[in-house]
Order: sequence, then C-alpha cells, then structure tokens
Amino acid sequence: MGDAVPDTPQAPHSSPPVPTHPTPQPPPPHPAEAGEPKAPTKPTPRNPFFDNAKYLTIVLVACGHAWEPLTYGSRTAHAAYLTVYAFHMPAFALISGYFSRSFDMAPGRLKRLITGVVVPYLIFETAYTLFYRWAQDDPGYPLSLLDPWYVMWFLVALFIWRLTTPLWLMLRHPLPLAMALAMLAACSPDLGGDLSIQRVLGFLPYFVLGLTLRPAHFERLRTRRARLLALPVFAAVLAVAYWAAPSFDAGWLYHRGAVTGQGAPAWAGLLTTPALFVLALALTACFLAWVPRRHMWFTTLGAGTMYGYLLHGFLIKSSRFWGWYDHPWLHTPAGELLVTALAVGMITALCSAPVRAAFRHVVEPRMDWAFVPRPAAGGTPRDRQERRPAPDPSRATR
Repeated sequence: MGDAVPDTPQAPHSSPPVPTHPTPQPPPPHPAEAGEPKAPTKPTPRNPFFDNAKYLTIVLVACGHAWEPLTYGSRTAHAAYLTVYAFHMPAFALISGYFSRSFDMAPGRLKRLITGVVVPYLIFETAYTLFYRWAQDDPGYPLSLLDPWYVMWFLVALFIWRLTTPLWLMLRHPLPLAMALAMLAACSPDLGGDLSIQRVLGFLPYFVLGLTLRPAHFERLRTRRARLLALPVFAAVLAVAYWAAPSFDAGWLYHRGAVTGQGAPAWAGLLTTPALFVLALALTACFLAWVPRRHMWFTTLGAGTMYGYLLHGFLIKSSRFWGWYDHPWLHTPAGELLVTALAVGMITALCSAPVRAAFRHVVEPRMDWAFVPRPAAGGTPRDRQERRPAPDPSRATR
C-alpha cells in the first residue's frame, strides 16, 4: 500500500496560444539546457490516520493467526477470532483499494507494481516452500507459483486488483459488478484454486469499494457519535460470535472456496456473500472510527506493514511445526493473553525500521538495472529537437 494521492489528478499544461506572426518561434530552452536548476519537489506528507490504520490492521492479522490454535479449546478465543476474521482482511483490501486510486498503467507505477508486489511474491513464495521442505523434512514438496502458500495469496490478489484498477475506474457503478463476481465465485465449486482465484474474487468488492472512497468518507468517522455507535456494534458482534462459536465454521470468512465446501447449497452464495460484505463493512467502519488521527508512537510502523505481513508467516508456521502450543498453560486465560502480547510484539518488531532496512532488498527492491531509464521532464535533447516545428518553405527567402 502506498502513499495517499490527491483525489483529482493535476490538470495538464495548457497549449501555448497560436502566435499572430506566421513565422514559427522556437520553443523556450529546457531548464537543464539553460542552466537553470530544477526546482525540488516536496514529498507528500504521510497521513498519520492511514499509517495508524495499517499498523493496527496488521496487528489484527497477526493476532488472528496466533489465536487459531487456541480456538479449539476456548470459546472466548474462538469468539474473538471470528470477530477479527469478519473484517480484518476486508479492511486491508479496502485500504489497499483506496491507495490504488491513482494507478493508471504509467511506467513508474507499473515498475512499482513489479518491484513491490511481483518480485516479493516470487521471492517469498520460493522461500516459504523451501522453509516447509526443511521444517517438515519433505524435500519433494512442490514449488508452484500458481498455488500461493499461506499468506502469499494476498500479493496475487493485490497484483490482479491493481492491474485491473483502470477498468474499475472506467465504470460508472463498479461495486455491483465486483459484488456479482464475488457471488458467482461463491456459487462455483469448479472455479479451481489456481492463483487463489476464489479469494481474489471474494475480497474484490472491498478493494473496488476502496477505489471509490474519498477523504470525505473517512472524515465522517471522525465524530464522537461514530465512535460511540461503534461500541455497541462491536459488543453485539462479539456476543453473537460467542453464542455461535461452538457451531459456526470460520471457513465462511476465509473466502477460500465455494459455499458448497461448507455444506451449503450453491445458491446460498448469492445470500451469504452480500451479507458478509455488509457485516465486514460495518465492522471496518467501527474499527476506523477508533483509529487515532494524530501521530502516535506506532505511526511510523504503518509504513512497514508489508514487511510484517510477509515475514510473520515464518514464525506463525514455526509455532505449528514445532508444537509451541502443546503447553497446556497457553490454553488458560493468562496463556491466551500472553499469546496475544507476543503476537503484538512480534508484528511490531517486524514492522520496525531495523527489520525494514535488513529486508528492503527483497520486499522493496529498486531494480533500476532491470528497467529502461526514464527521461527527465521534457524528454531527451533529441526528443525536444524532434518536437520543434519545421520551417515554413513558403516563406523561404529567394
């Protein structure tokens, strides 16, 4: 997820007026040719609200993964797990869509899509496969770039979503179409698992909704009334989750496959998909209403959420492979609180500046060597020479 961008693009420079004298005039010299220094551009300041939201969302991701082994023996942990899973990935997708509004297939943005999404996917998908082979002593475990392992599905989804962003922005009503695709995916058990297409389509409406949002929409959540309304909503959802925990399968919230995998008829996807969307949207709004708007001690960590997301899977899977949850004390209320604290501390450390500096070359590689250099403003001297109008032969002197 990148930095915030203006709601409307800059207006293009207007064309110069047609001169009254018929003789063509040469264009003014480029600042670089005239020896004038190029005015430095000031970077757009980061909005602390969105950095806070990204950090708190990745904390929920880590807590959800850490709580999963606790859900089998604790109804309270299961209720908290269901509540978090009802909205934490929808919130992640929605924020990703909001920060993708300016994606327009420009060379610079395509480069960033490759270096920030495609290359990390190739590196970490390979790394996770090798890690599994070593941890499970299974050297034959296949490496398949079409079958994302564990957390890697989100990078595949982000690549597809962002690549199709110009198409969604062309539509007058993109959200209904995205919802229709999500419902069809929920009703299609034969869609297949390549590229986690079920999840790509299942979470697509949240990304598309993010594309349509503007700062004014988030401003509506800054009121005291919104924060007060969020409390009973969260309390009600937690109460329902606690009541339903013994019988409700969390697979409904993963969007990992069609609803037939949950024992429901295919047509049920036409109802459950919009219902879960409304639930996730309500919880996301309640969550964002309580996200601080000012700079906090964790605000700078919001810029490193991709590091935390990609790296925390190794620790989560290590806890499963080597039986860290086998200690009975961890399944007590005190143990559950300790697991939660460790999860928060882990993801906080993985988003920190030292970790980002150590892994920047694999999470955000520059890779300038792989791309054609982009010309400076105004183009190369040859480009500017070719743009100069040719002399009018009718006015040639005899």
